[in-house]
Amino acid sequence: MAREQFQSLTEQMYYTLLALTEESCGVDIARRAGEISQNRIQIGPGTLYALLEKFKVSGMIAETAMEGRKRYYKITPYGRKVLKEEYERLKKLVEEGMPYVET
Repeated sequence: MAREQFQSLTEQMYYTLLALTEESCGVDIARRAGEISQNRIQIGPGTLYALLEKFKVSGMIAETAMEGRKRYYKITPYGRKVLKEEYERLKKLVEEGMPYVET
């Protein structure tokens, strides 16, 4: 998938990629995403595994290991680039809105 399909990430996508900065299996990815978001975001298994497949096909993450039925994943350099671009986009949104919110 081209970057154009990920012009902006959903919160679930964003926190999944943040969680994948460390090699993790699905259960740990969901747990870490919850921790990083201070339990504001909960990612169910159906959503998580659909995202992992999209990210894998697009080259944003790679499957690194398999233990029985557990598969482990980690973000790729391309995935880090997408994550950084999204971070910068969100930061700009906050900066642009700040003068209007803090009046």
